[in-house]
Amino acid sequence: MFQENRVDRLAAIAMISLLIAGCFVILRPFFSAMLWAVILAYSTWPVYLVIERLVRGRQALASVLMVVIIAAILVLPLALLGFSFSENISALFEMVKQLLKYGLPVPPAWIAKLPFIGSAINNYWLALVGDSAKLTALISEYLLPLRTNVLNLTAKLGADLVYLSLSVFLAFFFYCDGRKLGDKLSALFSRVGGHAALELLQLAGDTIKNVVYGILGTALAQGFLAGLGFLIAGVPGSLLLGTLTCVLSLIPVGPPLIWLPAALWLFQKQETGWAIFLVIWGIAIVSTIDNVLKPYFISKGSNLPFVLVFLGVLGGVLAFGLIGVFLGPTVLAIAFRLFQRWSK
Repeated sequence: MFQENRVDRLAAIAMISLLIAGCFVILRPFFSAMLWAVILAYSTWPVYLVIERLVRGRQALASVLMVVIIAAILVLPLALLGFSFSENISALFEMVKQLLKYGLPVPPAWIAKLPFIGSAINNYWLALVGDSAKLTALISEYLLPLRTNVLNLTAKLGADLVYLSLSVFLAFFFYCDGRKLGDKLSALFSRVGGHAALELLQLAGDTIKNVVYGILGTALAQGFLAGLGFLIAGVPGSLLLGTLTCVLSLIPVGPPLIWLPAALWLFQKQETGWAIFLVIWGIAIVSTIDNVLKPYFISKGSNLPFVLVFLGVLGGVLAFGLIGVFLGPTVLAIAFRLFQRWSK
């Protein structure tokens, strides 16, 4: 009798293991999208509650409205970026053709007046103006890698758009059943780890919220500074471009996709000085603050030291991609809290 029960138990364990493995294989391609959906639903849950009250408790309608709002804020700008990116790339290659045909213009006088490097840049520029073969070799050297990078970036942008659209779709179900899922998750953690597990679960949720709010705060700062740079350089539609920079700062290498084409447009208009200014402004100001303000905003709302948040954001991105922005600080926050409890 004991042997039969043992065999039955082993068979049941084997069947359950196979079932879990099968579920893992089936759902593995969608783990990233599901995790994004959970983050979207959890971080915007207060907004959902407001909308739910406005529609008098109709959860399905409130969930649909939330999905439409998120799609309008995240998915639509990314889709428009894809079309705009294709047009800008075509304009870039057309500009390269013009350079190969007519050559570089004469450098502006202020280039030679730059301290330390002005004379060298001016002489090198003049050498390219007088030597079309050297200019052709220089452009060809960077054109092929640029084409490869453009193709990779376009493919990644398309994949991000598909995953983000799927995440927004899945978020609808998390909005509808968010309360039930939250209660079951709390009960599960309480059963497994007691009060300490619930505390860590709350810590993970708070950290994710802080990361989301930190990203939004950084996006607003980047959008404002980018719009200011466009205004100073005389780029038309600076308010619209700044707003678009704010939206695209939510994705990797988003802001350069706005200020770099604007700099190329200025260069085509023979505004070389303002084009160089906009490139320096974009690299030194707009793109750099992402690595400073984001960890600051995240650490401000939590007990994590600034250096751990900074390492969590960068290390998470390197290890897991974009989703690592949320996973990195969350894992470090839980580990830091466990270390504090153990040290006491």
